[in-house]
Amino acid sequence: MKNTKHLLKLVTLSMLIALGVVISPILRVEGMCPMAHFINIVCSVFLGPWYSLLCATLIGVIRMLLMGIPPIALTGAVFGAFLSGVFYRASRGRIIFAVLGEILGTGVIGAIMSYPVMTFLWGKEGLSWLFYVPSFICGTLIGGSIAYVFLRKFAANGMLARIQTMLGSESYLDQTGTLSNALTIAAFGAILFVVIELASDIFKLTGMLWDKLSYISLAVCAAAAVLYYIAKKVKAPHAANP
Repeated sequence: MKNTKHLLKLVTLSMLIALGVVISPILRVEGMCPMAHFINIVCSVFLGPWYSLLCATLIGVIRMLLMGIPPIALTGAVFGAFLSGVFYRASRGRIIFAVLGEILGTGVIGAIMSYPVMTFLWGKEGLSWLFYVPSFICGTLIGGSIAYVFLRKFAANGMLARIQTMLGSESYLDQTGTLSNALTIAAFGAILFVVIELASDIFKLTGMLWDKLSYISLAVCAAAAVLYYIAKKVKAPHAANP
């Protein structure tokens, strides 16, 4: 049984690596690769921090060798992948902490570490220590939001715990609550952002509406999440004291 779970882990890891290589070019610009962060978080939750670190490292190496991506393919992935898994387990299975680990590890640590790597190893000029921070954080927020919605759906129907058990990973009970639901609503804004940006690029949609629509979607979903959270919190005391 132990050997079967180990083999299943390796198969899952291989699939995530292949998927990461294939989908990483989506919305990619130098310093921002949202779908790589999606893979990091999913791998962290499914397999744990060490497998996630290995997954991010292999994806980065393959992208560098086959796609000519600079070394930020590694610095912009490995720190977040590992911290995502560490934060997830330290929080006893709270998916939002897996996302926060990715944001901190990639958006801050990875972004800062990319400066000396790109300057001294890649020879790129005109950079500063904080040059990559805005784009890295933006990428982690988009990829993290997509991963959060994806994993929350799996957790809500019990599939996530079953997958973790099958893989022999740490399994946790679903911790659905008002905050989780509000964050899910907000995360849909990031998904809409990606969809609209892709549609605009593929179909060459231009104009003031299309230029602003993706950002409007983000703002609307964020506002809806805040209103939902406030409404539930206001309603809760009344429900407890009819």
